[in-house]
Amino acid sequence: MVSTPDEQQGHGGSATHDVINQAPPLAPYDACDDTALLEGLRREGAGWAEEDLRRLGRQAGSAQAQEWADLANRHEPELRTHDRYGNRVDEVEFHPSWHHLMRTAIAEGLAASPWADDRLGAHVVRSAGGLVWGHTEAGHGCPTSMTYAAVPALRRQPELAKLYEPLLTSREYDPALREPTEKRGLLAGMGMTEKQGGSDVRTNTTAATPTAEPGVYTLRGHKWFTSAPMCDVFLVLAQAPGGLSCFLVPRVLPDGTRNTFRIQRLKDKLGNRSNASSEPEFDGTVAWLVGPEGQGVKTIIEMVNCTRLDCVMMSAALMRKSLVEAGHHARHRSAFGARLADQPLMRNVLADLALESEAATTLTLRLAGAADRAIRGDEGEAAFRRIATAVGKYWVTKRGPAFTAEALECLGGNGYVEDSGMPRHYREAPLLSIWEGSGNVNALDVLRALSREPGTAEALFGELALARGADARLDAAVTRLRTGLSGASPTTARRLVEQMALTLQASLLVRHAPQAVADAFCATRLGGDWGHAFGTLPESAGLDAIVERALPGGGR
Repeated sequence: MVSTPDEQQGHGGSATHDVINQAPPLAPYDACDDTALLEGLRREGAGWAEEDLRRLGRQAGSAQAQEWADLANRHEPELRTHDRYGNRVDEVEFHPSWHHLMRTAIAEGLAASPWADDRLGAHVVRSAGGLVWGHTEAGHGCPTSMTYAAVPALRRQPELAKLYEPLLTSREYDPALREPTEKRGLLAGMGMTEKQGGSDVRTNTTAATPTAEPGVYTLRGHKWFTSAPMCDVFLVLAQAPGGLSCFLVPRVLPDGTRNTFRIQRLKDKLGNRSNASSEPEFDGTVAWLVGPEGQGVKTIIEMVNCTRLDCVMMSAALMRKSLVEAGHHARHRSAFGARLADQPLMRNVLADLALESEAATTLTLRLAGAADRAIRGDEGEAAFRRIATAVGKYWVTKRGPAFTAEALECLGGNGYVEDSGMPRHYREAPLLSIWEGSGNVNALDVLRALSREPGTAEALFGELALARGADARLDAAVTRLRTGLSGASPTTARRLVEQMALTLQASLLVRHAPQAVADAFCATRLGGDWGHAFGTLPESAGLDAIVERALPGGGR
């Protein structure tokens, strides 16, 4: 008698094996279960939002939100250049999951709503929300980031800001392509990069020709990399008669007709697959001048300062998500007679990752606090923000790829398959170092700030002085940093900015983190008692205390 397939499988569900020693799904979990995050939120004056942040954390870690993240990346946006009749439409279609993610992010204030909130710490709350909601997926963080960053640049042209700012700061997501003032909420994009120049935006060749109407121009040119082409308005750099200038370009004109915004193609990117990045072509495209002619870089730099902070925040969120995934796996997987989380070397790896993650989170919230206070007129915080954001952008985003690779390895072969989600995190990580200026651009920007804005160095060392005397290794690092500034050059810019970042992170941890965390960070990142890979903490490091602080529900 031949047995049936069901009889062959038996109660275990397989003819050859039972599925054991596998981690259960992580979701649902609380993405806000992060001690360093909550402490930083309170410290930077935004504790009033803690309950809302905790609610968002539960939503971010829900099975539904995690499924949205997966589907939005599996079903990528599609470009539709023409309708069925042959009319040019240049529209991008998204999977419903993308819209669910966007709707939640905007409703939770992760786009431009803090500019309409007078409460102290409103901008910190947004960054903290990004650290939590970033546990879903990173692609939709691009349009929300640019919408947030567009507001201070747009304020350089008050009549435009008066018209569009209330819609940019709205908490309503309205994806339809209509005349902007008829919508419930707007999204903003940015178009700077061109083929011939890349980061050297002053070499842009897109031409802006004045019309008979004051402040109105027409653009002609091709942008090489413009993310989020489905946005309603774009801040664009182009060459006007008076030099490189900033313009606001609407997708739909006030009379309801489509502006010329030909999307030639969507980029086939390494990661960030859910987000549409495009090459738009302008040809007689209507644009409104923002700020004076010839001051395009100066006008748009405030937007860049905001998006650079978001690069730091998104990298920190990606680190935290990857650490949570690695820790969850290690606590449920056994090898060589013990759970992975209890194996001494794996515990060293998790602790080392936890140090890096906490340092990134703590720096992100300090930068967000500086931004919040600078926006309210604090000149000292503005100077600190100017240099520390560029430093953080350089370093934290540089650590992201190595961090996600190590976290993926904690899952072994399970982490290398798409179902785990870890490959998506790994592909995402390099983008944040490239976006808004690569490592070289940011390192050289730090040197430029030091030479042209002397108050920035004073602000940085003033911050470091707050931890003076608390740790000898930190004091020695500050001394080395002062010496290094005197010999700073473009050739050594990366080395100098790395020293700045590590010293700044160490000073924050010495002041605000438990002794085990601060001591291990100073011993390794400043004192040199470390290898060249994660998982090389010294024997003396308090591994248990570090891991138990970092992982949701404790380290065991």
